[in-house]
Amino acid sequence: MSREDLPLTHALTSALMEGRLTDPFVFLGPHQSDGGTVVRTFQPGAASVSTLQEGSAPSPLEEVAPGLFAGRLAAEGPYRLSIDWGGATQETEDPYAFGPMLGELDLHLFMEGAHWELGQRMGAQPQTFEGVEGVGFSVWAPNARRVSVVGDFNSWDGRRHPMRLRHPAGVWELFVPRLSAGERYKYELVGAQGDLLPLKADPLARQTELPPGQASIVAPRPAFAWTDSDWMADRPRRQKSDAPISIYEAHAASWLRPDDSQTPNLDWDGLAERLAPYVADMGFTHVELLPIMEHPFGGSWGYQPLSQFAPSARYGSPEGLARFVDACHRLGVGVILDWVPAHFPTDTYGLADFDGTQLYEHADPREGFHQDWNTLIFNLGRREVQGFLIASALYWLETFHIDGLRVDAVASMLYRDYSRQPGQWVPNVHGGRENLESIAFLRRLNETVASRCPGAVTIAEESTAWPGVSSPVAQGGLGFNFKWNMGWMHDTLSYMERDPVYRSWHQNELTFGLLYAFTERFVLPISHDEVVHGKGSLLGKMPGDRWRQFANLRAYFAFMWVHPGKKLLFMGCELAQPSEWNHDSAIPWDLLQQPDHAGMQMLVRDLNAIYGREPALHQSDADPEGFAWICTDAEAGVFAFRRQASGEAHPLIFAVNMTPEPRRDYRLGAPSPGRWREVLNTDASRYGGGNIGNGGEVHSEPGSAHGFADSLNLTLPPLGAVLLRHQGTAA
Repeated sequence: MSREDLPLTHALTSALMEGRLTDPFVFLGPHQSDGGTVVRTFQPGAASVSTLQEGSAPSPLEEVAPGLFAGRLAAEGPYRLSIDWGGATQETEDPYAFGPMLGELDLHLFMEGAHWELGQRMGAQPQTFEGVEGVGFSVWAPNARRVSVVGDFNSWDGRRHPMRLRHPAGVWELFVPRLSAGERYKYELVGAQGDLLPLKADPLARQTELPPGQASIVAPRPAFAWTDSDWMADRPRRQKSDAPISIYEAHAASWLRPDDSQTPNLDWDGLAERLAPYVADMGFTHVELLPIMEHPFGGSWGYQPLSQFAPSARYGSPEGLARFVDACHRLGVGVILDWVPAHFPTDTYGLADFDGTQLYEHADPREGFHQDWNTLIFNLGRREVQGFLIASALYWLETFHIDGLRVDAVASMLYRDYSRQPGQWVPNVHGGRENLESIAFLRRLNETVASRCPGAVTIAEESTAWPGVSSPVAQGGLGFNFKWNMGWMHDTLSYMERDPVYRSWHQNELTFGLLYAFTERFVLPISHDEVVHGKGSLLGKMPGDRWRQFANLRAYFAFMWVHPGKKLLFMGCELAQPSEWNHDSAIPWDLLQQPDHAGMQMLVRDLNAIYGREPALHQSDADPEGFAWICTDAEAGVFAFRRQASGEAHPLIFAVNMTPEPRRDYRLGAPSPGRWREVLNTDASRYGGGNIGNGGEVHSEPGSAHGFADSLNLTLPPLGAVLLRHQGTAA
């Protein structure tokens, strides 16, 4: 190396040694000079470095500064580095001899928040680049002064692999040759103020270390051999608003614990072997998993995720998730994931202050800090953040064939004053409380999902009276396919918790939901939120002694399954679990040795079967013509209504007695004359009841009741329900 090169490199050498080198490509790698091509490489700790070229002898480089080796190539053309680490020799291409990886279209789409394949293009991607196998790393950090990729492959030394900044996108990238899937890595950033930040996990990581480990892992490119083509082709029909949809909500880590106490939870293959068949056997159409995106704290149940593209390492590899979904689809079970685009935790290795500035979150805590959960709120007014989240949604749907996303905490996204006192929030540009940026994001999300993922659904957890949550965007709605009916859940549980002696004064809690049942496409949710944090179990909410508790819960389940709306039930509720859910232990499966608990499970299984085979119970869920009250007899505690599918001549009748006294000779109006078969009786002995009922069928009699010319003389069991199917007129 000639002396005339030294003045040029002195300042850059100091910047490299001190970790301040903003653009490594102006210094490291090959550079033309008067005497030929000069190569510089930084390999601290190496005994020697040589360049290797075809047809030439190895050319040693000179160590011109501690760890910095430089010299001229013997000839023009490609070269490799031979690095002697004091006994072990490494041969590799020079990362700084490669051109830019990401194309201009990639960067343009990213800046516009419209790059829907971020999971396939950015982050850590194993690839062949310029004819060489390796891993391409890229990360958005527009305000950082320097970004390096660090890992086991470079002893976590941020000086070894500083990255190239792609203006104006603010994306840093580097191709590291001869790396492969399985490498641990993070990013080292010098922030906007020149301070060295805590090492950051990759926001676009597709695989991570098992918590409490924090490193990202280079994931292989998806190459799963799917066998679910029939399911995917039929999915649009299975998930329409007139289809039977009954969802089993599960926390994958605590549904069932392995017998081996050293294994804290089932992995994806264990869940495919145990959970998927159970859901299918119980007659549920879908399983919904609490968030499986990687999250640092297990006690958050996944609702504080840090890796929006990585399945949690708690359950195994990403390919294991694909196997689980494929197994579910083979059994006719759809898979829904809870997905959290509203907020993220403050862990220093995550998204918080990512490049030394509030990049993903709002700078103003009145907009950017969630007081209820001590989390940071995504800045959805920033295009890149919107694009990052929508690309995450598409990644789960497209890469893993996920059938739907239940979007968490939508209410907190829609209102700027959500859970805030006056003075603690910032009005929108019009002075209102509506979060216009979130509204635009949700509409764009739902339109994009509908366009790219035929038959996939989005479901809103939204607890307010916001209009049109499940209406199309073109009609002014938010564009979700379904919305959780939180009002129905709160009102009906409030009614069921009351002693029957007081229920007659509160019948509106049971009936009010029908005033708005058809304003949205609803899911009736009995979710994990109702059986945690001191709320007790579902069975524990029921009043009275053990017999009354079980009878109440059986009647409530029947009311829920016959009521308009899709169904969702949290794991353990089908067993009448007596204690509230504990995420550190499994469902008490041994309860099934007791007849009343086994009977409750059998009831839920039968309800799913009836719900699926009776069009009247699902086809008209969003059609007011499919429902009509027959009676709401508060004094007797009797409620009855009909359900009828479009085009069906005869309806179903549902009648429930919410008192502990049997109602014998109860005269109920019959919409059609003739024979009515008792399709379901929650007091049947198979469910743990006393077999009080109608002997399997009842015939209408002349005599008006409830506005009908004919009527039924029924026996309604105590705290029990019956479902009657018209069988035609008597012969």
